[in-house]
Amino acid sequence: MSIHKGGCHCGNLRLTLHLTQEPAEVRLRSCGCGFCRANRTRTTSDPKGRAEIWADDWSDVSRYRFGTGTADFLLCRRCGIYLGAVTETPAGTRMVTNTNCLDDRALFVGTPTPTDHDGETVAQRVARRATMWTPTIVHV
Repeated sequence: MSIHKGGCHCGNLRLTLHLTQEPAEVRLRSCGCGFCRANRTRTTSDPKGRAEIWADDWSDVSRYRFGTGTADFLLCRRCGIYLGAVTETPAGTRMVTNTNCLDDRALFVGTPTPTDHDGETVAQRVARRATMWTPTIVHV
């Protein structure tokens, strides 16, 4: 596994991401929703990997929900950085990571594939995340 650390600009929100592929081989995505376009995200997930998230002060972390309200988009209230989205699924907690917040983000050189999930039902969305997103531990 390759290990990648990152977090927000001010250091309040931190992440360790374990991937089964090297950064240059990782599939990147660029979601077509307004939030992701505005934040110019390059996201990835690895269902065979794992992630851990910490915050020095969780009261300075915004858990933004929109659309279907099925995921928490984690943003630092201090510096505004978007770390990724976390959701609860029948398979456990899962995450998609914004690779722009990783310390070694320059190693993630793939061209993001545009994605559009507008046609999914809530059940389809949760099922996709359960099988495709990264298993995650959130240290609260």
